Amino acid sequence: MTVPNTPPDPAHTEVRAVPDDAVPGTAPDQYAHDPYAPAQEESVESDGPGTSLVQRLLPEVRIGAGVVVTCVVVGLVMAALWAWLAPKVPLVVDGDRILYLDPEGEQRAGADALFAIIGLGAGILTALGAFLVTRRRGGGIAVAVGLAVGGLLGSLGAWRIGRWLGPSGDLIGEARRVGNGGHFDAGIDLGAMGALLVWPMAAMVVLLALSAAFGKREEDPPPYWAPAAQAPAGPPAGPPAGPGAGSEDGGGR
Repeated sequence: MTVPNTPPDPAHTEVRAVPDDAVPGTAPDQYAHDPYAPAQEESVESDGPGTSLVQRLLPEVRIGAGVVVTCVVVGLVMAALWAWLAPKVPLVVDGDRILYLDPEGEQRAGADALFAIIGLGAGILTALGAFLVTRRRGGGIAVAVGLAVGGLLGSLGAWRIGRWLGPSGDLIGEARRVGNGGHFDAGIDLGAMGALLVWPMAAMVVLLALSAAFGKREEDPPPYWAPAAQAPAGPPAGPPAGPGAGSEDGGGR
């Protein structure tokens, strides 16, 4: 016979886990595995109101600045190639006049075409290099802006520096140097200023094509009719053990 109000034997007491829904004020997380659950806002710790924005923009600015600097360096190479390969306009001194040696020549048009061809190659190379370097991070608007600005600056630099590297543009000084009957080449220049836009436009087209064909892809979310992923089943939780629960073998009455 068991004496009333006698506590159970600790050696034979079975301890059972209490489910979360049995504790007042708690409930299972119904959005834990729901792909369409609303995103929870995370607190962003920052030293000031604009710190987080600056931290997000700083990597983009660095990438864009790097692309622009690279394009400017490529523009120097383009200037050297244009000054070296561009067809020259031959001139001849005839008394107090400077005449074209070949009045029907197409050297000036050839110089414009060569500048556009070199700019096209520079645009393809810079776009390909920028895409390969930034492909893992998914590219970004900074790459496109850097290629557009850098391509335009590179073209302007190649035009200005190429004119300086080419033959002198001082025709009177050159005519006096060679004397009457002498020959010299006129300075190279662009007649079609639209050739300056070939590099940035080609870079934009190539970058867009590479991003569309080989860019980083994000996984599509599951369709709305797909069942939500279930949480892994844990050990079954029994009812809570009450203070009056007796041992399994029980006491004799």
